[in-house]
Amino acid sequence: MASRNAKSKGSALRIIPLGGLDGIGKNMTAFEHGNDMILIDAGLMFPDDDQPGIDLVLPDYSYVLENEDKLRAIIITHGHEDHTGALPYLLQDLNHKPPILSSKLTLGLIQGKLAEFRIKTPKFREVQPGTHVNLGSFSLDFFSMTHSIPAAFGVFIKTAQGTVLHTGDFKLDQTPIDGVTPDYQAISKFGRSGINLLMSDSTNANVPGFTKSEAAVGAGLRHIIKNAKGRVFVASFASHIHRLQQVCDASVAVGRKVVVTGRSMITNTKIARELGYLKISASDIIDAYDAGDLPADKVVVLCTGSQGEPLSALARMANGEHKSLSVEEQDTVIISATPVPGNEKSVQSIINSLSKIGCEVYDKSNTLVHVSGHGSAEELKLMLAMTKPDYFMPVHGESVHLRAHAKLAYEMGMKPERVFVVENGDSLVMRDGKVSFGESVDSGVVYVDGLRIGDADPIVLRDRQKLSSDGIITCVATISKRTHKIDEIDISCRGVSFAGDTELFSDMEHAMREAVNKHLSSKRSTVDSARKSLRHDLTNYLWANTHTRPMIIPVVMEV
Repeated sequence: MASRNAKSKGSALRIIPLGGLDGIGKNMTAFEHGNDMILIDAGLMFPDDDQPGIDLVLPDYSYVLENEDKLRAIIITHGHEDHTGALPYLLQDLNHKPPILSSKLTLGLIQGKLAEFRIKTPKFREVQPGTHVNLGSFSLDFFSMTHSIPAAFGVFIKTAQGTVLHTGDFKLDQTPIDGVTPDYQAISKFGRSGINLLMSDSTNANVPGFTKSEAAVGAGLRHIIKNAKGRVFVASFASHIHRLQQVCDASVAVGRKVVVTGRSMITNTKIARELGYLKISASDIIDAYDAGDLPADKVVVLCTGSQGEPLSALARMANGEHKSLSVEEQDTVIISATPVPGNEKSVQSIINSLSKIGCEVYDKSNTLVHVSGHGSAEELKLMLAMTKPDYFMPVHGESVHLRAHAKLAYEMGMKPERVFVVENGDSLVMRDGKVSFGESVDSGVVYVDGLRIGDADPIVLRDRQKLSSDGIITCVATISKRTHKIDEIDISCRGVSFAGDTELFSDMEHAMREAVNKHLSSKRSTVDSARKSLRHDLTNYLWANTHTRPMIIPVVMEV
């Protein structure tokens, strides 16, 4: 141990972001000092429209696997999927399971997630605001932050080479639902002691002013729930415990019972209630099957589906496919969330479906039923002012957010050469409190596609996009060995706009027969060259006659 610590003292501190700097999600940062390494967060991101068939997107954590003998612990700042979702996959790939440090609520949510994957629970270590932990050559202090989930915290990291303050996700909420404000005293104390590098949440860096308090949502929710004539359906993130608490409080206040539906909503509310973070009497929660026994104006349904997910509880209820509940004309629906980038169309589709039913729909566009959990520009400037860092690295966001945050740092007087806008896989090196760029590591993304986890072949994604836009044509040509001409040709299709045009298909078969026979008349023709010719000729024919480019699968057989 002594020799390892001696080596660490002489080694630089490396900060290696493996995810979280190219979008909202898959947050993961490695801190490496000599023979010690810690990981802060292990999140996932949901796929975009240009990734058809992909279920989840994870950061490429191969660098962690290559250095797992150094890994002393995984620290999770809070319980959102974009900070915890990659944990089951990472733990499955690690040969030894490092301890996981986080708050009681976050550990409870993680334990439920690992149980779904049938992963034996690793060593959990609960930390609280004010907890101090030593992990090899790392000294860590945890402090409370306000976010859209309880028990979120930031981390102050101290090593022989200098100090780093990682804010986690935060906003400076002065009236949080649980009464736990940001620990300004701790942040200021760290600032006075000297922070060499600040890593701060950038999600709302391009939003001016201050983010509204979570408490501001309560009045709007109470008004809607109190005055609704039928049942009220509230779709929110299942991990947004503060929002769920406000819905429960408003429901109980007006004499309504609460129904919880949607797998993640049921799981998270159960864990939060058991751990004391969600407070509602058991008598005020009823089973979905019992909701029909109560008058419609005595029921509020908490459900998943705020992102327009097609299999979510809200989507199934809107389509009449839920096993026990459905949305009807006299009901009210509250979508209490902001669409994650890429989900806007799905959310709008759900809103349109609900509007066709005739129910009232409220979202952030017409009522204050949602506020962000991330600090806006003025709060980010306050964080810079309290911490007074020597160097600054904006984290958590797309490039536009990171650069907007860097601009705020310039406005606060920081010199451009002390502000590092980096990409996943880049690294920063700290020696004696001075920060510079270091060597990059392999980075990228890992796709979860059904049961398969790994790199998705770009050709596969391209083919899926092509299939989704123009469909597929299969052309089977049988060649006679005796005559060296086509005996039979059969063309079939799926997902093409001209599937019912029999005249077009007849002309297409005739044209392909002539084209392939012409190719076969050459002495150099082979079955393989005939197949290539068939693909080329059919592609040109379809573009000339339909202006579409479906995927073409040519099959040429010699009999």
